[in-house]
Amino acid sequence: MAQQIVEQNNKRTLKHESIKTNDFKKELQKKMDEYVCFVYKVTQEFPKEELYSSVSQWRRATLSTILNYVEGYARRKSLVQLNFLEIAYGSFKESKYLLFFANKQGYLTDEKYEAGTKLTEEIGAMLWTEISSLEKSLKSKRENAKI
Repeated sequence: MAQQIVEQNNKRTLKHESIKTNDFKKELQKKMDEYVCFVYKVTQEFPKEELYSSVSQWRRATLSTILNYVEGYARRKSLVQLNFLEIAYGSFKESKYLLFFANKQGYLTDEKYEAGTKLTEEIGAMLWTEISSLEKSLKSKRENAKI
């Protein structure tokens, strides 16, 4: 009887954690989408000579971030997921630098730069949390497999 109660509580906890995890992933994806839209909008105002250089690179890096994130979670194997999340994080860091670069070149207003920076800080922290959580889970699985 006591064992059944413990198992039921564990199932409820896992279900609750799964819902929280899905909400977190949806929120991160929403913020990434918002950032992609932000980048596309602000780069429309860049000088035409930047179209095939910083504009193109920034857009690709930003899209690569969300696309690798989405593709990673479409994969079934945790190690493959982690690989895609790490690629997404690398693209994210590239995109974040291009935000800084665009501001330094005078292509962004301070207001737009601050809005972009706020989004990148949130996305970066959330994406790093996802990566760390998955790494921790994989490490735990490896340790349990050794026992």
